[in-house]
Amino acid sequence: MKSILDQDLRLEGKKVIVRVDLNVPMKDGTITEASRIVKILPTIKLLIEKKAKIIILSHIGRPKGKIVNGMSLEPISKKLSNLLNKEVLFNKNRINEDTLIEIDKIPNGSIMLMENIRFYEEEEKNEDSFSKKISRLGDIYVNDAFSCSHRAHSSIEGITKYIPSYCGIQFVEEINALKKITSKITKPITCIIGGSKISTKINIISNLIKNFDNIIIIGGMGNAMLKNTGVSIGKSLCDEGYKNLVEEILRKSTSHNCQIHYPLDVVVSKKLDGDGTIKEINEIKSDEMILDIGPKTIESIKNIVEESNTLLWNGPAGYFENPNFANGTKKILEIIADKKGRVKNKTYAVAGGGETVAVINKFNKLDTFNFVSTAGGAFLEYLEGKELPGIKALK
Repeated sequence: MKSILDQDLRLEGKKVIVRVDLNVPMKDGTITEASRIVKILPTIKLLIEKKAKIIILSHIGRPKGKIVNGMSLEPISKKLSNLLNKEVLFNKNRINEDTLIEIDKIPNGSIMLMENIRFYEEEEKNEDSFSKKISRLGDIYVNDAFSCSHRAHSSIEGITKYIPSYCGIQFVEEINALKKITSKITKPITCIIGGSKISTKINIISNLIKNFDNIIIIGGMGNAMLKNTGVSIGKSLCDEGYKNLVEEILRKSTSHNCQIHYPLDVVVSKKLDGDGTIKEINEIKSDEMILDIGPKTIESIKNIVEESNTLLWNGPAGYFENPNFANGTKKILEIIADKKGRVKNKTYAVAGGGETVAVINKFNKLDTFNFVSTAGGAFLEYLEGKELPGIKALK
């Protein structure tokens, strides 16, 4: 893929369309978490420095091709302006011939943010005529929205057919981080994977098994592993079709010499808002549910992490929303942070996924990892081994 970091790329006076992900959480018109905005700043600053005319395309929410007042990007344009300490022109009008004239008039180094691209129903349909229409807004196109690149939409995939296309700085960082845990690996490599249902992560586990030395399965997924061994898990969350999924994992792990680990002890309660009780896995009562991992499991994870040079973490260890069941997740963060602190240059750690990022922010452990992906679905699909439409288009 070509990148805007290419030394030969001349951008002064060029109209550069930049697709970014500004789909940030908002409440009553106020942005509540701005990490996705912060992540695009390096690309925007580079384009300003190179005196390009910057036209930003993005979306928020799922307006389904309709204009929804609460999903306007105008509040985001103000936040971006504050972060850059520079005016960001907001264009709320529909894209038409006048838009081209307006863009031509802005000075080099200026920024114009267009209104929510998903207000156009043609965007998600990836209509060819719309792709061609938005391509006319600029001279070159930059995709800095890896998190949207699993979608074959006009502003991600279709536009690249009509205009020279490049990836942005954040996009490059995301790809490089993922390569270090999927193809350019420093072994031993360990994956700590959690989540409520093993069915949602089976493709990831199946794809990673062939390259990973250890996969530690926790959370609701760990319940399925325990139940498969004959352990009574009480009222704990578990996929109905768990048996086939677990057996597939165990079969593949044997053929690829990957060690599968799951809880040795647990924290249980009769209700989600209750207190936790540490129990051996053979002591769980029929009216109890597993809501966290216990101290033996935490110690086991510590020993595995200690022997690993590369780490991938996706998914919490338990129901961390209740502090009584957040200890396992918190301890995993502390274990990785401690290892990184002692052998910083010999340990490469990546984390990703919505809940994972939320819990990292909650415990203020962002600096623990070499890279934290906010890409959500795109991050997970890449780990499944799928070729993302946005990547394929740039190639």
